[in-house]
Amino acid sequence: MTFSVDSLIAFISHCFWPMIRVLALFSTAPVFNEQSAAKKNRIVLAIIIAWLIAPQLPDTHIAIFSLTGLWVSAQQVIIGAAMGLTVQLLFVAVRNAGEVIGMQMGLSFASFFDASAGGSTPVIARILNLLATLLFLTFDGHLWLISIVADSFTTLPADGSLFNREGFMQLIQAAAMIFRSGVMLGLPIITLLTGINLALGLLNRLTPQLSIFVIGFPLTLSIGMVALSLIIFRLPRFVENIMTLDFENLLQVLFLL
Repeated sequence: MTFSVDSLIAFISHCFWPMIRVLALFSTAPVFNEQSAAKKNRIVLAIIIAWLIAPQLPDTHIAIFSLTGLWVSAQQVIIGAAMGLTVQLLFVAVRNAGEVIGMQMGLSFASFFDASAGGSTPVIARILNLLATLLFLTFDGHLWLISIVADSFTTLPADGSLFNREGFMQLIQAAAMIFRSGVMLGLPIITLLTGINLALGLLNRLTPQLSIFVIGFPLTLSIGMVALSLIIFRLPRFVENIMTLDFENLLQVLFLL
């Protein structure tokens, strides 16, 4: 078997566009963009996936070192980043619920640096985010994500065509699930702790001699931990539903783009 330089360049150009899109996805998608994962491992995985996807794609005959190739490269980065950010909404919603619950429990000061969130995160939000990540892997969310990025080349081929603004509008509208789903997850605990705080405020008015600050924090913390341990049993079903909604939004974004 003999290989010419022209055939090798054509093969590299054919695999280059899928690799750019997959790398952009891995840089923004949950699980794949963790700081603990080495960058060279992401690059090798992206090359393997692109090598598997490329034979099923039509040849675009676009030179890498050209103005058209520069635009197609930017296009693949935008598509991959949009896909990764759409999936990130699931974990942002869970972290948002954890931050609100931690603030109601009085644990907003108990925070530490979270690389996945890009800053300090309350301990409750970190626990819920970790459980959501494990459930995401249990439900094969990472495999579904790789399958969607492989099928995205049918919906959005690497041909340099212009985007439709409706796709970006759908991505912005999908971000509403951060607040809606986060409130739905933390609403039972938020309502319970709000009622306790109202009761403590009323008790402080009736008996000023009683120090509410002494009994208020241990009470809200204890009841909050008990309520959190009960709500954990509903977390798998919640993550399953929100993950289904998230992937539906992802497919809608790709279709509108």
